Amino acid sequence: MFFFFFLRFYLFIHERHTHKACTGTLLSQPCRAVYIFAKRNGIPFELRPVELRKGQHLSDAFAQVNPLKKVPALRDGDFTLTYRVSLGVRCVAILLYLNRKYKVPDHWYPQDLQACARVDEYLTGLVPNPLLCLPTCQVMFPVFLGEPVSPEMLAATLAELDATLQLLEDKFLQNKAFLTGPHISLADLIAITELMHPVGAGCQVFEGRPKLAAWRQRVEAAVGKDLFQEAHEVILKAKDSPPADPIIKQKLMPRVLAMIQ
Repeated sequence: MFFFFFLRFYLFIHERHTHKACTGTLLSQPCRAVYIFAKRNGIPFELRPVELRKGQHLSDAFAQVNPLKKVPALRDGDFTLTYRVSLGVRCVAILLYLNRKYKVPDHWYPQDLQACARVDEYLTGLVPNPLLCLPTCQVMFPVFLGEPVSPEMLAATLAELDATLQLLEDKFLQNKAFLTGPHISLADLIAITELMHPVGAGCQVFEGRPKLAAWRQRVEAAVGKDLFQEAHEVILKAKDSPPADPIIKQKLMPRVLAMIQ
């Protein structure tokens, strides 16, 4: 069984093998979510790189995996699951596929109708645009692509981020231990990996929000602090990444612009 994610790397998950080899990076939010879910639930996998700055996701070789030359994508035998990634549409199909195929604890995606609906409410309800736009403004443009970002664009993105964080606290978290109830779910996993994106861009989203900070600590404890740190090590060092090759920059620019429009 093979799994491929986002614009940065793809992940192989083997049905019959137990060997684990992590050779890729975890720069993308969907990849981190699946990585944590698979490791936490004992699903064996191997991580391999698809280098964004070298345009490997645009190559003919990668097109054999996904003719759209886009990720995430999933291949399980003759079955392939592909779809476009866009802001406002979460990449949850791979997580749901894994949840249904493997015997993972029920709290991730409950069988109870109303508990499951609460998870779905977050997965489809809170649009994560500012969570992913901020890294684009503060990291992708100036660091990877060497392009300046206007103060107006950055200010607007920060304002939208603050409104999203308030909605996360007031609508979903409230006074619960986790977003949808007393136990961690896919909603928490998606949310924490989204929130770590702006943290990687230098925005301390948990400062001044003790309720949100306490929730983060509970999520870290639930998945394992070592695994949490391992999964987010790359995004927290994103600002140190080298710039993209000029030719690849020309190919990536329209895609990056589309992310924030």
